[in-house]
Amino acid sequence: MSQYFQIHPENPQLRLIKQACNILVKGGLIVYPTDSGYALGCHIGDKAAMERMRRLRDLDADHNFTLVCRDLSELSTYAKFNNAVFRLLKAQTPGPYTFILPATKEVPRRLQHAKKKSIGLRIPEHPIALALLEELDQPLMSSTLILPGDDMPMTDAGAISDAIGKQVDLIIDGGACGAEPTTVVEFYDDIPEIARLGMGDPAPFQS
Repeated sequence: MSQYFQIHPENPQLRLIKQACNILVKGGLIVYPTDSGYALGCHIGDKAAMERMRRLRDLDADHNFTLVCRDLSELSTYAKFNNAVFRLLKAQTPGPYTFILPATKEVPRRLQHAKKKSIGLRIPEHPIALALLEELDQPLMSSTLILPGDDMPMTDAGAISDAIGKQVDLIIDGGACGAEPTTVVEFYDDIPEIARLGMGDPAPFQS
């Protein structure tokens, strides 16, 4: 059975944040709140935890995993984009968007899309998620917690514990959070295209 932390959604307790990061560093798979529903997260270098995430969500090889970053400078370490795209991302982050961009050499090959060599990246607007990223001092390998057969992310930590409590190492209960997945924006040759409509307003990425 997983551990279960209740963390304040506006003023996260540093003691619990540190414990959560310790679980991540030791290879744990966690559930944590974001501005667009609960998500699964693991250490960026942990292949075994990533495979657990893939099995839990029943994801195929074409799925774009997401690196959840704390800011644009961290995001630019893992993705390639020009100045115009940088300005567009800066205007809309943090927020409920996932950006699919060409991966840099800093992204392990197994995390990249098998054919496109791309990676999903996002900067959440949620105090708990940002506190985890700050303490961890690197991105979280992540995926929205949408279980096989469901269309929307899970939003209640108690229900999550009942459903998958034996399959993860930690569930962070941060109370209610966004009930929609992110809007996914895929960039082809630095031109944005909406791949999935979600919580984020698509207008800034449409010509």
